[in-house]
Amino acid sequence: QVQLAESGGGLVQAGGSLRLSCAASGIIFSLYAMTWYRQAPGKERELVATITRGGVTNYADSVKGRFTISRDNAKNTVYLQMNSLKPEDTAVYYCNALQFGPPKRDYWGQGTQVTVSS
Repeated sequence: QVQLAESGGGLVQAGGSLRLSCAASGIIFSLYAMTWYRQAPGKERELVATITRGGVTNYADSVKGRFTISRDNAKNTVYLQMNSLKPEDTAVYYCNALQFGPPKRDYWGQGTQVTVSS
C-alpha cells in the first residue's frame, strides 16, 4: 500500500527550472527522511539532496546552490526545486523515503525523467 508518486519532470533548456514533487501515501510521512536520487545513462544512481524529518538538508556538491529540497508534512510531499539547470543534470530522478526505525524501512518511487537541452 506504500506509494511514492513522482511528478514534474520534463524537457527544459539549459538555464531553466523545474520543480519535482513526490507525494507519499501509506506511510507516516513525518517519520521519514526524504531523499532525491538521480541516475544518468551509463552511471550509477547518485544522491542529489536529502531532508531529514526535522528539516535538515544536505546536497551533492554538483547541485549545491542550484537545487533546493523541501517538504510539506501536511501534504505528505517532498519537493526538489531545480534552477540553473545544466545538460549534465539530465537523468531519471527518484524519490526515496527512509525510516531508521526500528524497524528500518526504505521505499522508492518509480522515477521521473528530467532532460536538459543545450
